[in-house]
Amino acid sequence: MKYMLLMQFSEKTADFPAITTWTPEEIQAHIGFMKDVDKKLADAGELVDGQGLAMPDQARIVRAGDGGAPLITEGPYPETKEFLAGYWIVDVDTPERAYEIAAYASSAPGPGGAPLNMPIEVRQLMSAPTEEL
Repeated sequence: MKYMLLMQFSEKTADFPAITTWTPEEIQAHIGFMKDVDKKLADAGELVDGQGLAMPDQARIVRAGDGGAPLITEGPYPETKEFLAGYWIVDVDTPERAYEIAAYASSAPGPGGAPLNMPIEVRQLMSAPTEEL
């Protein structure tokens, strides 16, 4: 079963201080932890893909405009409290294993080395529609 683990982050709450306030050592520890997560998942044969994402100020919302031409706006909006910071796609035997991975990734270190306990949304990837459809 394939699952997408969506790492949520928020710089608008005390729980998630802005990464611009972290020391270089804290940033390196956080990134090192994430690389370790990727390596462990790859070594176990569970990693399909995983990526960190650019900050929300670099995101764009695209819709189909006239004739299908891209209509591009900035987004998400600055008042958004949480944003998608990255994701993993894992291929595991049980939902419980996906939950274990999410809990481990959630414990990534933040300022002072304390676990961030970031929310990780776990969603199963859909397979093909049933034959009835």
